[in-house]
Amino acid sequence: MFESIFAFFFKYRPSIFSQGDLAFGAAWPLSAGIFIAAAVAGAALLTYRGVKPQTKRDQAVLIALRLAALAVIAFCLFRPVLVLRGAVPQQNFVAVLLDDSRSMQIGDGGQPRAELVRQLFGKDSKILQALSGKFVLRFFRFSSSVERVQGASNLTFGGTQTRVGDALERAKEELAGLPLAGLVMVTDGADTTDGSVAPALLALKAEAIPVFTVGLGRETASKDIQVNRVQTPRSVLKGTSLVVDVAVAQAGYGGDEIPIQVEDEGRIIAREMVKLPSGGEPGTVRVHFTASDAGPRLFRFRVPPQEGEQIAQNNAREALIQVQDRREKILYFDGEPHSEVAFIRRAVADDKNLQVVLLQRTAENKYLRLDVDTPEELVTGFPKTREELFAYRGMILGSVEAAAFTPDQQRMIGDFVNKRGGGLLALGGRRAFAEGGYVGTPVAEVLPVILESGKGDGEEGEQFTELTVEPTREGAMHPAVQIGADESQSSARWKDLPALSSVNPIRRVKPGATVLLNGIDKNRQNQVVLAFQRYGRGKSLVMPIQDSWAWQMDVSIPLEDMTHENLWRRLLRWLVDGVPGQVEVRTSHDRVDPGDTVTLLADVADATWVEVNNGHVMAQVTSPTGKISDVSMDWTTERDGEYRGTFALQEEGLHTIKVEASRDGKTLGTDTSFVRVAPGDAEYFDSGMRAPLLRRIATETGGRFYTPDNVAGLAEDINYTGRGVTVVEERDLWDMPALLFVLVGLVFAEWSFRRARGLA
Repeated sequence: MFESIFAFFFKYRPSIFSQGDLAFGAAWPLSAGIFIAAAVAGAALLTYRGVKPQTKRDQAVLIALRLAALAVIAFCLFRPVLVLRGAVPQQNFVAVLLDDSRSMQIGDGGQPRAELVRQLFGKDSKILQALSGKFVLRFFRFSSSVERVQGASNLTFGGTQTRVGDALERAKEELAGLPLAGLVMVTDGADTTDGSVAPALLALKAEAIPVFTVGLGRETASKDIQVNRVQTPRSVLKGTSLVVDVAVAQAGYGGDEIPIQVEDEGRIIAREMVKLPSGGEPGTVRVHFTASDAGPRLFRFRVPPQEGEQIAQNNAREALIQVQDRREKILYFDGEPHSEVAFIRRAVADDKNLQVVLLQRTAENKYLRLDVDTPEELVTGFPKTREELFAYRGMILGSVEAAAFTPDQQRMIGDFVNKRGGGLLALGGRRAFAEGGYVGTPVAEVLPVILESGKGDGEEGEQFTELTVEPTREGAMHPAVQIGADESQSSARWKDLPALSSVNPIRRVKPGATVLLNGIDKNRQNQVVLAFQRYGRGKSLVMPIQDSWAWQMDVSIPLEDMTHENLWRRLLRWLVDGVPGQVEVRTSHDRVDPGDTVTLLADVADATWVEVNNGHVMAQVTSPTGKISDVSMDWTTERDGEYRGTFALQEEGLHTIKVEASRDGKTLGTDTSFVRVAPGDAEYFDSGMRAPLLRRIATETGGRFYTPDNVAGLAEDINYTGRGVTVVEERDLWDMPALLFVLVGLVFAEWSFRRARGLA
């Protein structure tokens, strides 16, 4: 609208003025023009000299109006012109880059963006006719790749990615050495790559090649729901109960309640309702489900399409989780027989994925060993070497004093968490924590709590404190202490559980630690019941109570109640969750498009968890049809023990990647990962027209940003960029309607003023 009004008054659009220079085309010399103007101005002064106005102010106003009118006439007599450098017809090239990605199928503006491309740049369009009348056109389509095409009729709008920077670079390289007037990019700007367009813009600026961007689609949808983010672990044990946060963005559905479904291979395994915030704010819902089937599982978090929704393809996110059916080995060392040991073992006895190996001291240098794999395991007591201790993935320390360990064993326990990445759980008892003499030891350094000085012998003076246990704000949302179907049921169940006792009064935690369960004594003071922290590569937990078995055996607990069993199973599964093996594999992406390159990284360590830089690491990639290919992995030199390999995947489906590391012919370990090859859906997420990006591309290169409403002037704007083979053009400005309106306005103002002052 603004451009139309401007062009009506000034003959040409603002962009034409910005590309030209003002000059005067009068035939007579400038000095003659100045003399004539001075003579006319003098005549005006003499005209009003004989008039007797009421005040001198009236005389000044009349003279100013007359001089202004004469100045307009003089300006026209000097024949003002706009000097432009216009392109010589058919001597210059223009590259037209057409977005061929899936997002162009979205119909957020009343019709699909693809249809707009055909209308604006199809064979018979006025814009294309104007461009082809002045320039030699070269068409490119771009999405995940860039290629030459004959025109818009060759587009399929099936690309799974949009790579704006690559498209600009490719077009510039393709037309290098030719007289290039500019690039035209027709897109919604929804770049789905992680890269930046800055390198491409720098190259274009260096060669002064302008880019004219045409943005299609709306910046925001009027009615849309989008699953923004899903946070899931890379791998879990079979049977693990997961609590996953799902972030949902929306427009036009504020205040509505919608369902979120979790699907496993098309089967709905969970469903939660979420009420969307008003005002377009995003919402988050926690969904609970169980990973009950082993193997690589593709979980889908989906919102069913809602009434009036414009983009239904962004209503789901997928997560590939490796559900492992293996036994995680946990060492439980206790210094004395007591009921807590028996009930913890009983709670997890039916869990086929947890193996709790018990080492219980029964007398001096005498031990009870249960669930060991071999007769030699732990036969001499607590492990004395790193290899022996690091073979476990988790460790529980019961009521055993610090003096039961040698200084080297205490350092090994610290390294078990810090370097090996294992999980450590310290339980309460008369020989635990400060009461067991752990203050100032390497074990205390690992723990998430601050130990106060204690007696250190664990034999005398213990004072039992009765504690009512309740979850903290963080604990109410943590999956490890969920003892109900959801947060509300879990919080209600915690209130019904009987009180426990503790002989380890711990009230302070270290910076960075998180308290999940609080205990409240009879004086209404808080004590720590469950806290944790990340330490090095692993994590440490403390649970300074000694009779959690009361949650199973108290008279108020029904016989069939599974609260105690469920709590301990979740705690111990969490204890070993994420504990690394000697070989740990990770991929750059768990889903790629056919033909994309995958980067594979592997961390390799020996049995003492010292990084290995001289190992032999090979990856075996198995395709969905059983085709096997080997990929050699090399030490990156950037980090100790890190190896890298790259390969491309063509076949659609799930690819299995098994990595084996060895040194001197001895196998160090293996690990398996999975990558799914399938056309991506990133084009449908955050798919609004990216006006800021398109404006930036145009502004930084000297081009211009358009929408379908004002793109009609594209050909004319490119014509006067001054690029390529050009010729000087002069466009008259003396006949601009604005000058006539100003002249008439000044004459009318003079007459009106004289009439009002009685001088007519």
